[in-house]
Amino acid sequence: MAMGSLTTNTLLTYRWHGKDRLGKKQSGEIQAASTVLARAKLRQKGIIVKRIKRKSTLLMRLNKKPIKTNDVSLFTRQLATMLKAGVPVVKAFDIISEGLENNSMDQVVTDIKNEISAGSSLAAALAKHPQQFDNLFCSLVNAGEQSGALDTMLDRIATYKEKTEALKSKVKKALSYPIAVVAVSFVVTGILLIKVVPQFAQTFSSFDAELPAFTRFVMQLSEWAQVNAFFLLIMIVCSILSVKIIITRSKKMAIAKDRLLLRLPIIGNIIKQTIVARFARTLSTTFAAGVSLVESLETVAETAGNHIYHRAIKDIANEVISGQTLHQAIFMTDRFPSMLIQMVAIGEESGSLDEMLTKVANNYEQQVDNSVDSLTSLLEPFIMSVLGVVIGGLMIAMYLPIFKLGAVV
Repeated sequence: MAMGSLTTNTLLTYRWHGKDRLGKKQSGEIQAASTVLARAKLRQKGIIVKRIKRKSTLLMRLNKKPIKTNDVSLFTRQLATMLKAGVPVVKAFDIISEGLENNSMDQVVTDIKNEISAGSSLAAALAKHPQQFDNLFCSLVNAGEQSGALDTMLDRIATYKEKTEALKSKVKKALSYPIAVVAVSFVVTGILLIKVVPQFAQTFSSFDAELPAFTRFVMQLSEWAQVNAFFLLIMIVCSILSVKIIITRSKKMAIAKDRLLLRLPIIGNIIKQTIVARFARTLSTTFAAGVSLVESLETVAETAGNHIYHRAIKDIANEVISGQTLHQAIFMTDRFPSMLIQMVAIGEESGSLDEMLTKVANNYEQQVDNSVDSLTSLLEPFIMSVLGVVIGGLMIAMYLPIFKLGAVV
């Protein structure tokens, strides 16, 4: 039995060449437990196999793609759509597997399908892949299975995943754009100082007249950069890596980093809006799934993405356990906006807490979108001005002696 289970669950990748029903030559890759099963799968697709060969392990490792959150979101949306259409679970997994381009995700989907075929529940099968499906995901799927509304729950999870991923991408855009532009400016400035300025310096060495002070300063800076640029680059890289390692290993440093990010102008406000939107979205999803309020808050705390707000949400959960209403507990943390508190109060009174939280999430997600667009429009002219001053200043410094010589002539 153990050997049979191993054979079923271990998929190999095969390269094949053959012809379709119309006689056209086709080729590609397919995953199966053996050559026989690979040929059988291809026959089901109408492929007449001429040649099939197992792909080398080295090539598989080189071509192995990581599973991204977007892959999980797409899988969830596809599964929800097919279950709503009445497709059986195992058949739905087969259809999804056929359309996947990521081999790593295909392996995970096939493993889950095999677990379900062997009698496991979907939640139990998903729980065996914690890197792709976290506790929140598995808990919601389990709640959907218990209530008999798995398709509705998966649809809700898919919406939650898509919204949170869209939010993450907006924040990344806000943070990565200025960093990328500054990095490019450093590279361009470095190239000018190390490669271009020395050429001008050789030309100026034949001048008898004294060079302008600004030009002399740039030439000295160029000489320093030629000697120390490599060491400076190593120092910057080592500093960044050291800070990352320290933040990863030290909780105090991680808390300090999160506190600093929240205090940054403009960007800090975007991060706060993102956390509030994620808080409302996650709490709405879990509460609507029938999870108790305290358990929902515990789950929300783990998805906060910020140590300061993680602690605040934990405090909210403790206050709710001691008998406080949710909106009072949120108010006591002094971390969340009044709009959220008021909407939660209305939701508690009317019995529509999940709906109110969804409205709050939609509102703050729109605010994040607007803030990111505003930040980009504000930073772009500022960064371009700085680049113009730096690079233009270097060029002016190099051409000043030429202008001076022309004036003398």
